[in-house]
Amino acid sequence: MNKLSLALIAALGFAMPATMPAQAHQIWIEQPDQGNATIRFGEFGENLREVSPGLLDKFGKPAGTLLSAKGEQKAEAAKTADGFALPFKAANGESVVAEDTLYPLYTWKQGDKETTNWFHPAARLITGFAEQAPKLTLDLVPTGKPGQFKLVFQGQPKAKTKVMLVTQSGWAKEEHSDEQGLVAFDLPWKGTYVAEVSLNERTPGERQGTNGAEKYDGVSYVTTVTYVHPDGLAPVPAGPAATPNK
Repeated sequence: MNKLSLALIAALGFAMPATMPAQAHQIWIEQPDQGNATIRFGEFGENLREVSPGLLDKFGKPAGTLLSAKGEQKAEAAKTADGFALPFKAANGESVVAEDTLYPLYTWKQGDKETTNWFHPAARLITGFAEQAPKLTLDLVPTGKPGQFKLVFQGQPKAKTKVMLVTQSGWAKEEHSDEQGLVAFDLPWKGTYVAEVSLNERTPGERQGTNGAEKYDGVSYVTTVTYVHPDGLAPVPAGPAATPNK
């Protein structure tokens, strides 16, 4: 479990039960040179990708949107053995966002008190640092400066919030957003980086689930941004792929 996962657990202030969402995994978007975008579920910094049959089957209906100068193209993702495939890819200057709004509600227990919570994973893939507008409830968008992002929650800048940048080798760098929601990282290596941020909203609410209205006590948002840096030092090799959970 990486530092972001442990921070998410600590921020909630509860012991980790078996019912929490896959030990605070996140989703991220990968896009091979010759293929379409794919939503992964697991721990990027630990080289862990969940599979089906397995924890990948806990998802509701993840969907993605291709953002380009031509407009938006939305599509549901199709489950594969190790992710959710989208029917498009981001060209240079474009980006993709994805989220799962129907991940099953889960229960935290602290002493005799139980709370029902909603895990809301989301992801963004960028092909460059040209300024972008937020699209996700918790979003991390490039500002136009290399390595710099703006953290936005419900359309407003989010200050003093931890953001972590990781590579598949396990290297990680932690920064905090400033009063304008800005956070910046150096990108020393060539290759794929994933920025991660989490936020816990403890306001009760209701969502429309697969079987009708579902009430919850709070929402745990986890959002990532994937960027493949074309320059820099040779990347530190990733370790062996972690064994997926059942």
